[in-house]
Amino acid sequence: MSPQSPGGTETDVRRAIETVFRIESPRIVAAVTRVVRDVGIAEELAQDALVAALEQWPRDGVPDNPGAWLMTAARRRAVDLVRRRENYARKLQEIGREVSETVPFDEPADPDDIDDDLLRLVFTTCHPVLSAEARIALTLRLLGGLTTAEIARAFLVPEATIAQRIVRAKRTLATKNVAFEVPYGAEREARLRDVLDVIYLVFNEGYAATAGDDWLRPGLCEDALRLARVLAGLMPKEPEVHALVALLEFQASRTAARTGPDGEPVLLKDQNRRRWNRMLIARGIRALERAEATATGAPGPYALQATIAACHAHAYTYDETDWATIATLYGLLAARTPSPVVELNRAVAVSMAEGPEAALEIVDTLTSRLRDYHLLPSVRGDLLARLGRTTEAAAEFERAAALARNERERELLLRRAMEAQAG
Repeated sequence: MSPQSPGGTETDVRRAIETVFRIESPRIVAAVTRVVRDVGIAEELAQDALVAALEQWPRDGVPDNPGAWLMTAARRRAVDLVRRRENYARKLQEIGREVSETVPFDEPADPDDIDDDLLRLVFTTCHPVLSAEARIALTLRLLGGLTTAEIARAFLVPEATIAQRIVRAKRTLATKNVAFEVPYGAEREARLRDVLDVIYLVFNEGYAATAGDDWLRPGLCEDALRLARVLAGLMPKEPEVHALVALLEFQASRTAARTGPDGEPVLLKDQNRRRWNRMLIARGIRALERAEATATGAPGPYALQATIAACHAHAYTYDETDWATIATLYGLLAARTPSPVVELNRAVAVSMAEGPEAALEIVDTLTSRLRDYHLLPSVRGDLLARLGRTTEAAAEFERAAALARNERERELLLRRAMEAQAG
């Protein structure tokens, strides 16, 4: 144990515990699910480990490896639970003699199998016995480490609705005895789209956090990108898997340039593109080429989004961006997967290709559908500012700030409101 620093308070330690748990909980839940074969119980055991940390760390100090401490505590509780069950002997045989140790458990080898608990967790929570909404909500809760309130924010529905979905989803997986595995053949393909959507949502939460004090949560981005790469290796003939990898590689390449020295958000037009990771961009280009090589029909939604991201990656300055092509691609994406958020993104591209007036017409048609979405008034404020309607722009930025849940994003929006008021 590392002793608590002299200036540290119990509040500081609690905050550190909660931060570590949020980062580590997906891996803990996945590893424990492999033991107990029940995601609901696994989450409870992970929470038990958190409670133990809250009791012990303020007294004994934060461990040198807090994530490993939490993992060990949760796994020991899982082992104790298995041992208390009447079918202990059968379970012990299934999970191997290593059940009492802290090393990863072995599974029977299979040429089409993959030893990745997080990926197993994604496919398990995306089982067709659950509704599409429940699959995404449960995976964001377990894999993304999001709170119920944050997921509700992402879905634009009441928090109680999300809480019910999650509880019912865990109960359904348990009662249906859904296996903790990556499925094979047609069953894997049937779940693929939901898995891709969930991985993308987890990445997005790391790329622009819904709530909290930090704009970025790099750990979520890294987990999502790693899972996407692993999935591409598992399903090399699926173009949309390669397309998702390409999209995430391109997006991740901008990470270092997306925040300033104090962690404040930096808008795309203000980013220093020399800080973009050219290695990740190269990886994205290769993944997009693989997606195109394996495609047999029209490009899918992730291929279109990856192509949009590639347009940004190929522009060495903001002014060199091919906005006309991006606007066209967003039009194709809107036709393929109609969404008010896609339309809002198309409006941004249209504003750069054709001017803010044309874009404002598009944005104003989305008001009722995106009433509580903070990026709508943010985009509208930008368009009004470019049209010289500064008073209206400032009001829109202030409304966006009031809707934003992320403190860094709120500060940025308030700053933009002040700049608009200053003319």
